[in-house]
This record gives sequence, C-alpha cells and structure tokens, in this order.
Amino acid sequence: MKLSVIGCGYLGAVHAAAMASIGHEVVGIDVDARKIDALSRGEAPFYEPGLPEILAEGLASGRLTFTTDMSQASGAKVHFVGVGTPQQKDGYAADLTYVNAAVGGLLPYLSPGDVVAGKSTVPVGTAAELSPRVAATGATLVWNPEFLREGFAVKDTVDPDRLVVGVGPGDDTSADILREVYAPAVAKGTPYLVTDLATAELVKVAANAFLATKISFINAMAEIAEVTGADVTQLADAIGHDVRIGRRFLGAGIGFGGGCLPKDIRAFSARAEELGRGESVAFLREVDEINLRRRDRAVQLVIEGLGGSVFEKKIAVLGAAFKPHSDDIRDSPALDVAVRLHGLGANVVVTDPEAIDNARRLHPQLTYEASRDEAIRDADAVVLVTEWDEYRRELSPDHASALTPGRVIVDGRNGLDAAAWRNGGWDYYGMGRP
Repeated sequence: MKLSVIGCGYLGAVHAAAMASIGHEVVGIDVDARKIDALSRGEAPFYEPGLPEILAEGLASGRLTFTTDMSQASGAKVHFVGVGTPQQKDGYAADLTYVNAAVGGLLPYLSPGDVVAGKSTVPVGTAAELSPRVAATGATLVWNPEFLREGFAVKDTVDPDRLVVGVGPGDDTSADILREVYAPAVAKGTPYLVTDLATAELVKVAANAFLATKISFINAMAEIAEVTGADVTQLADAIGHDVRIGRRFLGAGIGFGGGCLPKDIRAFSARAEELGRGESVAFLREVDEINLRRRDRAVQLVIEGLGGSVFEKKIAVLGAAFKPHSDDIRDSPALDVAVRLHGLGANVVVTDPEAIDNARRLHPQLTYEASRDEAIRDADAVVLVTEWDEYRRELSPDHASALTPGRVIVDGRNGLDAAAWRNGGWDYYGMGRP
C-alpha cells in the first residue's frame, strides 16, 4: 500500500521507516528541510536503536522517500499524521498548532476513499473537530494512537503489544484498511481493537497517566521510607509480587521525564478542566508534584553527602538523557539535577553516551565530558541519574575509587548495589533507602 507520513520527528520518522520495512511504499513529509535532507541521506536526526538500519534499507529499496512537498502525499491510500503536540507556553494544555497545520496542508491532496490516521497524542475531542474538514474531501479520519517507548520504538512499531483504531459513526471500512496496513502484526496475533474516536484518543493519555501515577506512587512511598528507615526497594519487591500490582514501573528514583509523560498528564488535566471534570483527574497534579520533588531530594542528598554545601565541589553527573537508550533531554530529570547543582555553585561535569550534544545546546553553562572515567576523575561526589549500563552495571566501586579520592555516591535511580559500594568504602545515598 502507498502511505504518507506527515511529520518526520521522532514518531513520524520511526513510523515511516518501519512501514517501509514491512513492505509499504512510504513518503515522509516535513516542513523542516534540514531534517528531510538528513533522513534522505539515511541519517537519523536522533538516537534510536535499530532506526538507522531500517532507514537505510527503506531508502535503498526505493520504498521510502522523504520530501518537504506536501503534494507528494497525493495518491497515498493512508495518510498518517504524527506531528508534535507540545505543552502550551502559557498553560498546561496541548498546543494543536502543528496538528491543525498538518491536516490543513494535507486537505488539498486527499481523494475520496483515502484514510487520514491521526497518531499524535491529542486532547479527547480533537478528532471530532477535525473530521468534518477531512470528510469534505471524501476522505475519512480515524485515530490510531502510538505507544512507542524511546529506545524500543522500532520494535514497538513493527511488533506492537496492541493496535487501536478509533473510527467515526457509520465508518465500516477504515478499520479494515488499517488492518491491512498492519497485516504482519495482526497475523502474529497482536490485539486489534476498534473503538470510537474519543476512546482511541483517551487510550494513550490514560495509559501515560497510569504509568506516571504508578511511578509517583512508589516515589511517594520513598518519601515515607526516608523518614521511617524503611527500604523502598524491598517494599517494591514485596508489593510487586501481587499480580494485581506487578513490579514494573515501581522503581523509586528521581522520577520520569521525556517528551510524553510530563506534558501528557498536564494536558490531560487541562482538558478535563475544559470538560468540567477536572476533579476526576485532580490526582494527576499531585503525581506531577511528587515527580518534581524527587529531583529536589537528589540534590539534597548530594548536599548532605558533602557536609552541607556543594560550593566549588566537583560533582560528576552520570547521565543527561531522560532515560537510557535515548538522546532525548526533554524534561530530563538528569539534566534538571545537574542544573540545580550548578546553580548552587558546584563544578558540575555531565557525561552521557548519546545526549551530550543535545544537552550542551540547551545548557551550555554546564561542563561536559564524553568519557565516563574522566568525568569521575577527582570528583568530590558522583551522581547516577540515567541508568545506562556503563554506569549501573559496568562501573565498580574499586574502579571508581581508582579515579577519585571522593567517596560520595548518590544513586538517583536505585540501580546500584548499595552493599557493594558501602563495602568499597563509599558513602552510598539511595532514594528512599536507609
């Protein structure tokens, strides 16, 4: 099938390349000429494992092309809209400028029988507002939310854990067309859920709200553990054995970040207020506040470890990306901790395997070091804030001791063996751990 993908950022670039990898003819369209030029050369504009390979494969086969010319969408059967919906600058609500522009720019090139499939995360009700504009061309609008995890986005697109397609009243054919698009996944038995438009829009924000709540719940327990002497990691293990709860996403630490969870729960809260049901998701405000408090706590632990002040102390911050296997620094707790320490007069040296260039552009006031060992060398304190394996698994207390006389380590992700570091002569500080 011939497909177009409008928007070639993180979501769109991965989706376009993945669709080409399963045999479709795909054109990716974006207004950013530099991004399109890079993608056309096979260069991914961000770090995502597996993307360079399927990008190169799609370009070489001729099934995948990129352009800034919206008219090239003409002739495609399905048009995926995967542009960003950032938080508004003056509030919590989602900014739909790019969604409206993408759909508006696409309208002249739609034909009767085409399907426009929204993938962007939008406030519930957006599809209902856009549908008449699309229907006027003879095309049909559906909503097909994405569930990508950064670091696993290629797999999540080609082999998702579920597919959701929201259709409008009386639309009996669009879901079948999308089923054909995703035929390889459907053939493997991937659940294929057909809903109304509003439900499809709610699925993504509800899933993100639930995950954010689970993370902030265990971080709230960490706050209680810190004043009672309990160990939140043991607590998480114990309650995680309950099959109704599960252990995943019960890792206490400095909290979540990135381009989805923070802005999505805020936009969800704002939309609920608009609908007159703000009280239904009022708890999400506290989820957000707990998440931000944990960053403060990590900074406090560094201050405590260094005897009450970080002024002119060298602090090695291990991590800049909001999570491992990514170079995404949007709302990164890791960078937030680094910036706060810098603001207190510390000599902060940040290292990360992939995110240094992005971090430097946003926070040039910090010092960056590509080498983990050089970042640690002669540091008064070491702070683990992104759980890359080279920090969490491959850095031993003995090796770190050979690099610096400093003996303070703050584990912002509770990913280290506390006993091993303490036995190695280090003052170990965890999040919600005695």
